[in-house]
Amino acid sequence: MKKLITAVFAAVLGLSAINAETKITAPVTGKGTPKYVFVFVGDGMSYPQIQSAAYYAGKDAAGIVDKVKKSENASDSPEMKALSFYQFPVAGSASTYDATSFAPDSASTATSIFTGYKTHSSSINVDITKKIKYRTIAEQLRDQKKYKVGVISTVNLNHATPAATYAHQASRKSNYPIGLELVASNFDYFAGGALMDPQDKNKDKTSIYELAKSAGYKVCFDQKSAGQLKKGDKALVVAETLADSASMSYDNDRKSGEWALRDYVRKGIEVLENKNGFFMMVEGGKVDWACHANDARSSIADTLALSEAVEEAIEFYNKHPKETLIIVTADHETGGLTIGYAGTDYNLFFRTLDGQKISYAKYDSDYVSDYKKNKTDFASVMKDVENLFGLKMPGSEGNDKNGGLVLTDYELGRIKTAYEKTIKKDKSRNQMEYGLYGTYEPLTITITHILNAKSGLGWTSNSHTGLPVPVFALGAGQEEFKGFYDNTEIYKKMANLTKIVKD
Repeated sequence: MKKLITAVFAAVLGLSAINAETKITAPVTGKGTPKYVFVFVGDGMSYPQIQSAAYYAGKDAAGIVDKVKKSENASDSPEMKALSFYQFPVAGSASTYDATSFAPDSASTATSIFTGYKTHSSSINVDITKKIKYRTIAEQLRDQKKYKVGVISTVNLNHATPAATYAHQASRKSNYPIGLELVASNFDYFAGGALMDPQDKNKDKTSIYELAKSAGYKVCFDQKSAGQLKKGDKALVVAETLADSASMSYDNDRKSGEWALRDYVRKGIEVLENKNGFFMMVEGGKVDWACHANDARSSIADTLALSEAVEEAIEFYNKHPKETLIIVTADHETGGLTIGYAGTDYNLFFRTLDGQKISYAKYDSDYVSDYKKNKTDFASVMKDVENLFGLKMPGSEGNDKNGGLVLTDYELGRIKTAYEKTIKKDKSRNQMEYGLYGTYEPLTITITHILNAKSGLGWTSNSHTGLPVPVFALGAGQEEFKGFYDNTEIYKKMANLTKIVKD
């Protein structure tokens, strides 16, 4: 039966077979009561994000091209590699609007997912009057079922999405109070980016890390101590290598030996596993950050990293199929990503993204900051652009406007204009410039825009959009997640399946 369901789902997706690395080997019946619940949230990850990642990973990123209009630099055989959750037997969709916006933020949408209530953007688990606090499913499972709880994120552990599992604040920016709620939650395992404002903005209050230690948490700041955690430990783990805004590294910046998201999930399963059950929320938060900056390559890398993290849950499911439920979804879409660009007609050239070796954020911190400081000349900058993004000067060998990496004179002019604005440290934006650069470094976002366009990818925004998001489900109660519904229903379905009483 499982093979039949998988084959049908593969056919719907246009796949010859599911080719994710970790296969579902246990029976896929959907029967049983979930005692182990995984909720994976790709922040900003809607259909364009997951599909572009699947296309990029397909055929070793050789490229996809319309069979009629062939290019010598691209494959003529559309192919993709299925993400791990594509093999889930149930796929649904959820609307994402909140109480005040069709293009909501992570605070309000995560509130919907974890409490079943809508609120306004920027608020976490409170009603629109900001007076009534909503209890989360993680809190309810902790109190009513004695489940252990884990919260993992590639961004800061008191950022909006992870905070929505344990905090209740009128403003998502209340970083220190959210940190206090993290400690008070008594959840069992936190792992990811560093806390924002762990000592309050005035630096006159006890560090959240010290409060966590006093509350019995093992606070780990390196992989060695994190690796030594064992079953039953209560832990707060901060990634050893921190990147922009004290988050985990983008996966395409991650160095050899540096823990990926899946490593924190694997350790979390080890720490949390117990006879009563557990609830684990895992956020791929930097998919959103990459999409805000219109960096498709980094979005793809972190979407693939989330897919790999899901494989850890699949392995657990294979051992406990009647007691495990895995949900993969998103809070909202970010960037208005589209697969298809006017300048490439029907053609897509995903292999051009291989030219990008660094995230926009690391390019900003490691290169652009020096350009501004030293007034680096344009010719030298363009050498870095070729080395780090693959974009070559006009007239270079291999000139191919249809999917090639050689710049046209127009594209080079765009980069030079953006370079001049960056070098001048000019943060002003007229209407046209805001549309081109948003609030990002003009040079950096122009480079990624041009590379994305050459690949056949486009963007409409540096903000969130109102697109629905996918919901994939595997395990006990999976059938509940079929169809199209509001994101508040995700909470209600989980609550019904785990038989908790809404309080």
